[in-house]
Amino acid sequence: MQRMKLGLAGIMAVLMAGTWAPGARGAGFASYEGSARGNALGGTLVGRADDASAIYYNPAGITQLPGDQLMFGATATMPMTDVTTLTPQGNVKTSTARNTWLPPHVYATHQFNDQLWMGAGLFSRFGLGTEFPDNWPGRYNSYNAVIQSLTLNPDLAVKLTDQLSLAAGIQATWLDIRLERKTPGMAGQDLNLKLTGNDIAFGYNLGLRYAPSEWLALGASYVSKVREGVTGSADLGVAKTDASSNVELPDEFSVGVAVKPSPKVTVEVGATYTGWSTYDQLDVKFANPQVLGPQAVIPKNWANVWRYQAGVEYAATKALMLRAGYVYDEEPIPQATADYLVPANDRQLFSVGAGYRWSRWMLDVSYTYVLIKDRHITARPNDGVLESDFSNGNAHMVGLSLSTKI
Repeated sequence: MQRMKLGLAGIMAVLMAGTWAPGARGAGFASYEGSARGNALGGTLVGRADDASAIYYNPAGITQLPGDQLMFGATATMPMTDVTTLTPQGNVKTSTARNTWLPPHVYATHQFNDQLWMGAGLFSRFGLGTEFPDNWPGRYNSYNAVIQSLTLNPDLAVKLTDQLSLAAGIQATWLDIRLERKTPGMAGQDLNLKLTGNDIAFGYNLGLRYAPSEWLALGASYVSKVREGVTGSADLGVAKTDASSNVELPDEFSVGVAVKPSPKVTVEVGATYTGWSTYDQLDVKFANPQVLGPQAVIPKNWANVWRYQAGVEYAATKALMLRAGYVYDEEPIPQATADYLVPANDRQLFSVGAGYRWSRWMLDVSYTYVLIKDRHITARPNDGVLESDFSNGNAHMVGLSLSTKI
């Protein structure tokens, strides 16, 4: 049977069929799980950029892909952290709920000719899920925080020479936020304050890949800031009002150098710079000031941070690929504004994985263990923050991707 060709309409139909679940927590509330292969290699697909997930890591790399290609999958993420708070009754240890998040990824690419390619991806760049019991000691700061996002990203890539490719694309990012905490009410009874809102905003991305020889490739990619005008509501249980806030999601700049020391081994090292200083405060305006006042301004003052990564891939046979990766990920939240929405610190990621190819198909699997550094924060009574220790922070991530040439 003649193989079907996937054009623009087919690409978009496949992408819109994807499903979504909240994203995994990286530095701040960034999510870096672009594919199972990318997970296993510690995200070092910026220089390589040689499968359909290049849409996520470096879209200039799709010029290496002949014909039409499709990839889809997800990463199951199971995070856990203990928070020990100092209360008048003594130290109380509380663990976050054992939830499993499942951020998806779907990519499709199409080659028009020897110089022009297009691709599109649907993935999650930001996500957060931090849940405590609603009666825990830190409930006046937060007991449930969920941030969900989906980004739809079409790209065009041009091969200028056999060595140099460039790409550019547009990103439409949907952001949904739900924040819940308790506030003291009458007669010692707590009231539940729930803030919800969502928005869709637009940004852009750029990519470059230069391969001066068969054993060396250099890559760089940039994702712009996105300013989300979140609108929703503030519900105090006894009263409710419309609410709004502007949230500027950070830009990211990534670089990677891939080296092929032998026909069977490829090594890449790289780094990602994330501009979290855009998140300087959480400013929520209320339509009815009689409920919660005219607005609430919560300082954040997050810092710009680096994420350092290395990955190695070994072709054991023509069909079997073995992979390993390492990441050191800096935490952007300063001591002065650390709280229970993101009870985290600098982290290390240790990854392994494999890929198996048969006919036109490729199955990739990965496992990542995230080890989060312990942290002590001082009390800020006005913010509902107690003197606390974050400990035993970790996460298990299992990725699965299936790709094919169409």
